[in-house]
Amino acid sequence: MINQQRLSDEFSRLASINSPPLKESTIAFYLAERLQQLGAKVRFDAAAEATGGEVGNLIAYFAGVNKDTEPILFSVHMDTVEPGGQVEPVLRDGVFYSAGDTVLGADDKAGIAELIEALEVVREQNIPHGPIEVVVTIAEEIGLVGAKHFDYSLVEARRGYALDTEGIDCMVLQAPSANHLRIKITGLAAHAGMVPELGMSAIQTAALAISQMRLGRIDHETTANIGCIKGGVASNIVPQSVSIIGEARSHDAQKLQEQTDHMLNCFEAAAEQMTRKINGSLMRPQISADVRLDFPSMSVAENAPVVKLARAAAATVGHDLKVRLGGGGSDANIFNAHGTEMIILATGMTRVHTHDEFVVVADMVHVVELLVEIIRLA
Repeated sequence: MINQQRLSDEFSRLASINSPPLKESTIAFYLAERLQQLGAKVRFDAAAEATGGEVGNLIAYFAGVNKDTEPILFSVHMDTVEPGGQVEPVLRDGVFYSAGDTVLGADDKAGIAELIEALEVVREQNIPHGPIEVVVTIAEEIGLVGAKHFDYSLVEARRGYALDTEGIDCMVLQAPSANHLRIKITGLAAHAGMVPELGMSAIQTAALAISQMRLGRIDHETTANIGCIKGGVASNIVPQSVSIIGEARSHDAQKLQEQTDHMLNCFEAAAEQMTRKINGSLMRPQISADVRLDFPSMSVAENAPVVKLARAAAATVGHDLKVRLGGGGSDANIFNAHGTEMIILATGMTRVHTHDEFVVVADMVHVVELLVEIIRLA
């Protein structure tokens, strides 16, 4: 029933299209034409204007066939992380790899290819189904930007599936909320060889703070990271300023707030430790903190209709569908926050965001089987 060669060809075409965040017009227009060929009515929203991107989010509408039920939604994203560029997908022994120094882009092009093949099968087999809505978002990889700027009035579905996590035969019902932290430390510049005592190092202040910080895996629900530090001018100048970017994530709102407060308190404590008199005046490094919610948490109950449907479909095709706790954010976090109950399904992609990324064709076929049955049963 599933055309493995067609699926492989589709994935290869998609992976070969360069689609970095906010520069997705080529793949967007290809997908619009491809989905129209499958019988969809397509449109773009106005997210391009809000984000400065080349194109908005793509929405495709498939009318129901011999079945009058509520619409079901499938979400995928069209952008990939860097290093992208001219990706050359190669197929070796049934496995797709990147031939060069780029990611493969199976995140999320495996999900897109699987969804397209499922829609092909449904059409060829004339499988009765209710209305289907497909949303292909832009700029997911730089902070779920497309989903945050999506016009949710353009879809009617109140349940759905995001095809966007590693492995197969697993679904994510819970994913954490995240706070994004931007910290600026301002000290005093001075010549590092002649009058270092007149300076106050922003880099040293940052180092003191980070050395006292709980980072990495905090507990089974909470993580934290300092991901970027920029500052300083030259080796012979006491650095006056440093910018730091970090994050805290947790499935528990109170733990998220506690971890965020802890990280901010570490910077203040380091500044206090660095405080001293310079030329007769008490000087203290200045800490400027900007904390914003990056994305909300999601939590879908095990007995929710969208979960029951996925389990029923998996049982019909003989798949053992397991629940996995999510650690990252996805478009599903945003869709859930806007009233669409959505869980995340695995697509077979492996080692994503690295040069070693790959996806097994047989695993993609496996996912298509599940998608076809979900559409049939919905």
